Amino acid sequence: MSNPISDPLVENVISPDVSEAPVHIEATQDGVATVTINRAHRRNAFDAPTIAALAEAFETLQGAEGVRIVFVRGSGGSFSAGADLDWMRIAADWSEADNRDDAMGLAKMLKALNDVPALTVALVEGSAFGGGAGLVAVCDIAIATADARFAFSEVKLGLTPATISPYVVAAIGPRVAKGLFATGRAFDAAYAQTIGLVQEVVADAAALDAAKARLAEEIMACAPGAVAAVKQLVADVWGQPIDHGLMQDTAHRIARARVSDEGREGVAAFLAKRKPSWAASPDQ
Repeated sequence: MSNPISDPLVENVISPDVSEAPVHIEATQDGVATVTINRAHRRNAFDAPTIAALAEAFETLQGAEGVRIVFVRGSGGSFSAGADLDWMRIAADWSEADNRDDAMGLAKMLKALNDVPALTVALVEGSAFGGGAGLVAVCDIAIATADARFAFSEVKLGLTPATISPYVVAAIGPRVAKGLFATGRAFDAAYAQTIGLVQEVVADAAALDAAKARLAEEIMACAPGAVAAVKQLVADVWGQPIDHGLMQDTAHRIARARVSDEGREGVAAFLAKRKPSWAASPDQ
């Protein structure tokens, strides 16, 4: 691991509120959607309204026609510092039942992101702590700037990263997760890449935007239905024994894909040495 990093719990500073929507969604005509946490004054920390707005955004994107790729990022040079301190102060006096209902809001938001059929990409700069790091783990791909920092610091508050744990364990494996969960230590982007929490590390914010543009261009060559199908495929086969039942299931999936509209169009385009319909520009 790189040089020690300061305790992330001190990073979530309180600043004056701004009266803006906590989440922004932008989408281009060719299907590139960007969901931005818009709370830079609080390092994009989560509170109940922000979680609800994120859940609504991801649920909308689940059924939005033409969406090919979804980028998730924070505003103001930080991804998300985790839980908002004011929100934590309010929750300190809640009952266990109240806390369970509140935690289900976060769980549903994460599941809504997980269920988006388009490719999802976290663009990480600055801090990604606690639930923010969990949001990174949910995305299909994560790209981080070299100076980004991560932590699952819940144990330092006497808590556990329970709600985000299924996604983090899937991303980095149980042994690494236990060590990071139990120590709450902060780590840098290079280590995040080593353990699989992020797939690519870039130099700075400009390089992050360039990576975004590159991925958006790459995804246009891929059939949107097939992208959704391979995401479901990975979810369904992961951890399953390779037995006759699984063999039959995967054979059925590829057979169905071959006779689908996308499958027929993709093969026909390849044989004719032309672009398939989903990759062709509007004037072609």
